[in-house]
Amino acid sequence: MAENKLPHMSPADVEHLVSFIKRSVKNAGAKGAVIGLSGGLDSAVVTKLAVDALGAENVLNVFMPSRVTPHKDYRITTELSDMWGTECRIIDIQPAVDALNYVLQSEEQSLMERGNISARCRMVVLYNIARKLDYLVLGTSNQSELMTGYFTKHGDGACDITPLANVYKTQVRQIGKMLGIPEEVLTRPPTAGFWEDQTDEDELGITYDKLDQILYDFENERTDKDIAAHTGLDVDTVKAIREQVRKTEHKRLLPLRPGTLFE
Repeated sequence: MAENKLPHMSPADVEHLVSFIKRSVKNAGAKGAVIGLSGGLDSAVVTKLAVDALGAENVLNVFMPSRVTPHKDYRITTELSDMWGTECRIIDIQPAVDALNYVLQSEEQSLMERGNISARCRMVVLYNIARKLDYLVLGTSNQSELMTGYFTKHGDGACDITPLANVYKTQVRQIGKMLGIPEEVLTRPPTAGFWEDQTDEDELGITYDKLDQILYDFENERTDKDIAAHTGLDVDTVKAIREQVRKTEHKRLLPLRPGTLFE
């Protein structure tokens, strides 16, 4: 069976996303958008889409470093905001993370626990600012992350609107090129920034190129055997990814509730 390739993103797709942001902010009666800018591709793409939709004067970037944030991220976020004319506030979340660690008595804290706390602290910051300015929080998670549950619930997964929810990571790169995102950002290894030298692909155990093809084939109801055949992966790997998608469904839904008051 022939490979079912992901659609290539077009200028019309980009314009659709710009229109979506503009319409969503207008319908909410909001004055603008706030975006956590990390120095990575997804937040850069969402920022540029928002600038095109709302104007730079109505887009606020917030860079929220912690103890493990590389110095390069400070430079990149500043350069991006300068290039697009957005205001960029730098808010160090480490004191908040340390305070929560103390309250939670997390002396033997795992890397993932610390990362999740950091992600949720960042979202507290964004929503606090958004409320003061009457802005919406724009999420930066892409479809690859959402389908696999590769995000922190009520952390980086929390937002008012999520422009990239139907765009796979490899397609985000295509959009980034069309938007003129700097090559340094386009080619950086994707990372959640939870700890030093952490990368998405190391944690996921697969490249985004292959992951996106598998996820796209899931959506098109192809069998695990067919997917394995044209990706070069073994069937067990494909099955494991399908199970991950299934098990993390709760992260993509509103909280489950009974169907009726009395069941």
